[in-house]
Amino acid sequence: MFQLTTGEEIPLEFHRTCIVRQVRMAPPRERLEALRSAGFNSFLLQSRDVFLDMLTDSGTNAMSDRQLAAMQQADDAYAGSESFCRFREKIADIFHKPFVLPAHQGRGAENVLCRTLVREGSIVPMNYHFSSIRDLIRAYGGEVVELPMDEAFDLDSCYPFKGNCHVGRLEDLLRREGPERVPFIRMEACANLIGGQPFSLENLRAVRAVCEKFGVLLVLDASLLAENLHFIGRRERPTTPLREIAAEMAALCDIIYFSARKFGCAKGGAIATASEPLYRAMAPFVILFEGFLTSGGMSMREMEAATVGLEEAMDPEQVRLAPEFVDYMCRELKKLDVPTLSPPGALGCHVDGRRFLEHVSTQEYPAAALAAALFLASGIRAMERGALSDGSVGGRDRPLPVPELLRLAVPRKVFTLSQLRYAVDRIGWLFRNRQLIGGMELADGETPAESFAARLRPVGGWENVLLQKLLKEGLA
Repeated sequence: MFQLTTGEEIPLEFHRTCIVRQVRMAPPRERLEALRSAGFNSFLLQSRDVFLDMLTDSGTNAMSDRQLAAMQQADDAYAGSESFCRFREKIADIFHKPFVLPAHQGRGAENVLCRTLVREGSIVPMNYHFSSIRDLIRAYGGEVVELPMDEAFDLDSCYPFKGNCHVGRLEDLLRREGPERVPFIRMEACANLIGGQPFSLENLRAVRAVCEKFGVLLVLDASLLAENLHFIGRRERPTTPLREIAAEMAALCDIIYFSARKFGCAKGGAIATASEPLYRAMAPFVILFEGFLTSGGMSMREMEAATVGLEEAMDPEQVRLAPEFVDYMCRELKKLDVPTLSPPGALGCHVDGRRFLEHVSTQEYPAAALAAALFLASGIRAMERGALSDGSVGGRDRPLPVPELLRLAVPRKVFTLSQLRYAVDRIGWLFRNRQLIGGMELADGETPAESFAARLRPVGGWENVLLQKLLKEGLA
């Protein structure tokens, strides 16, 4: 953060904008029609109708000039590409793991991992699940067991590492079920679905000790590793270079995989290991599902960009801005009494939809209702992270509580400070007028397999009342 002479602290951008893309703000009536066409699901909105796209940071981060320049040296050879050699060498340089398998994106890497290791009856413990890995583990006959800290579900707690795994419960699980049922333990850097919350290096070491005690592999999902390094550097190891922290983390893990859409700011992914037997076990499935061993379904231009992006992810000046933007948004919203997740994590600003819309029952998807209301009020597309995307209603089908979060993603170097201030202003306006917002119900009456495809409808026609309020106040 940078302090102005007035005493105000703001996130200051240490970069210049070289290429811009114009966006359009549709008027409120047009936004309502877009919502109706999309079944009030932000995933189904057309990009042309969106003013600020805060749905996700996956594949939407801005590339640097060095990344764009690197794309011009792409070697499109089907086998033995120089682009792959540079990609592999960079991953080995950061993680000290020489065996690298490329994939078209993170879930491609997860599929290879699960196809290799998961069997019928497998149990995979983790600090918290992500939708794609959970569904893949289930598809191959296994089951996920989440072992987060209790603080993970206290949205007001300022506990600095809410992404930590509960080591005591992990050890109890392995002792009860037996390590032979556990193909690996997965740790997700900056656990996405609980607000992008990091785990500590100390916690990773403790999980590693349990793995060694029971002879179980440790797998790291490093998709949001850069942000996890940032938080460790601020909250646990304040004078340690990010590259050094990354090397320490990598030494504790048997397999590392990532989505380059997040970690690397390019489209693709990879798996890295120091174990040649593990590499040889996974390699055939890369060829079967992803592409050749030196491409993995990635464009060589994207591979070159990802190589540079991985290096930039070790630079604290490159990494800090998005978390600082998130922190700024949360601080400004708290001034307006808007309930947000504490402490601010990675990915984006997370608004507590359950407390924002206290009059809306969990069975009526408050976070989804808030996402629709925000788009109507502002043209901002955000993501529901609650019972709908979790596949449950009010947590009734889950052993753990399901937070009702509205995530406003903040991709790296995409938005300006004035755009964030606009988002804060419109969220604040909605909070002051929150009684006008009602719940949502599934249009088809049944829970769909994927929330991405769900079509919803407002309960009681509240969207029309909100539109009239916008028009009456003259808000564009």
